[in-house]
Amino acid sequence: MTATDTALTGLAQGWCALSLLHGRIEGHIERALQAGHGLSVREYSLLDVLSRQHDGEGGHLQMKQVADAVVLSQSATTRLVSRLEDRGLLTRYLCPTDRRGIYTNVSEAGLRLLAEARPTNDTALREALDEAAKLPELAALVRTVESPGSAA
Repeated sequence: MTATDTALTGLAQGWCALSLLHGRIEGHIERALQAGHGLSVREYSLLDVLSRQHDGEGGHLQMKQVADAVVLSQSATTRLVSRLEDRGLLTRYLCPTDRRGIYTNVSEAGLRLLAEARPTNDTALREALDEAAKLPELAALVRTVESPGSAA
């Protein structure tokens, strides 16, 4: 085995640990949101992203930006938007300056559900991180996630 092979093996192990941590966190949050609010993690994320829009310059996101923010393809994001719209949690309307553009906003019902679900999401995230921190292979990653400025 060469030095490069060792480095690649370490990189692969790091990626596996990151994937494991993500899966554990997402699964825990998914179960909590479904049980408490009938929302999936993706639905919650979409409502959260769209709730941060504003009417000022650059305040509304294009569908590609929304898709990137919720880590889905544009087509999957469009289907997700349609499902939430059917549930009355989102509304769509034409862009006032470009009639080809369509904006999506969180409805009052969506904002209420998001507000109710946010503490559940936050608690489930904390629980998942606390559980993962007990595992030696994930503890360092959890510390990185928890450290201020770690996303920089």
